[in-house]
Amino acid sequence: MRSLILIALAGAAAQLVDGGIGMGFGVTSTTMLLLAGLGPATASAVVHTSELGTTLVSGISHWRFGNVHWPTVFKLGVPGGVSAFLGATLLSNLSLEAAAPVTSAILVIMGINLVWRFSRPRPKGPGTTRSHSTPFLAGLGVVGGFVDASGGGGWGPLSTSTLMAVGREQPRRIVGTVNTAEFLVTFGATAGFIIGLWDQIVANAAAVVALLIGGTITAPIAAWLISRVNPTLLGGFVGTAIVTLNVPRALGWALPHPVILGLQIVAVGVGVGLTLWASSRRSRRGREENQESRHVLGRGGSRVVASSDPEDSAPEGTESTAPVSINAD
Repeated sequence: MRSLILIALAGAAAQLVDGGIGMGFGVTSTTMLLLAGLGPATASAVVHTSELGTTLVSGISHWRFGNVHWPTVFKLGVPGGVSAFLGATLLSNLSLEAAAPVTSAILVIMGINLVWRFSRPRPKGPGTTRSHSTPFLAGLGVVGGFVDASGGGGWGPLSTSTLMAVGREQPRRIVGTVNTAEFLVTFGATAGFIIGLWDQIVANAAAVVALLIGGTITAPIAAWLISRVNPTLLGGFVGTAIVTLNVPRALGWALPHPVILGLQIVAVGVGVGLTLWASSRRSRRGREENQESRHVLGRGGSRVVASSDPEDSAPEGTESTAPVSINAD
């Protein structure tokens, strides 16, 4: 019962993270399941089985809101699903001793990706409307699917951040398309785990349900959270935590404990420092953009906004916004 409660809490926390930054459910929940004592393959299998329902609903929702580009979904998702199947099959056949460092190393990379993703300057908008080439999307799908299955997550951080960096589509369309394609990836990974770990999936069916319940309970809070929490801070701090928690499993077999502890301290310092710097920079840029917008409105919107002080003079080259008394002759 204690383990199920921890798993439900993992699902709740992962859903809050995913709601706050639009990605990270897999890597967050897998990290917490590993800390709760599940093996790497079992943790990834539990996460992907529970995601079958959530990714299907997410894809349908995005489609209804017009956020899905179907050609990209299939060019990205079909190779991703095949690769995820292979990654799940490989992870299922690795011993626990061999799988733990591999999974944790992938999670460390995904954590670094999250910190980098949310510390970069935001793109101004799509630079071109030219569509992505099929080889590019297929290659991205292959890498993303394999990483997602073998690491317990990473499809969103890898695929979304890559397409955002290229900047050929609106952010909402990128998120909707990647989330819809994730169903195909999740289906492929789950199929691989069913073949390789069917007995463990059945034995951990309660864990799947607990993860679903935890995520479902906090889903409304997550929807509220996304509009109120600074995504730069949340994404950066979550990425830092994922790196710090997985470094011992990823490198503990090769490095002594003092070195591991030093790496964790460095990870916290660098991650928190980058996150705070990026948040401060974006806040400053936002204030500058707001001031510029008010300046433009002050110059071009003088007929709409009336000055509260008749003594105020209008900007040079514009009409005064103060009430003017006109005497008819």
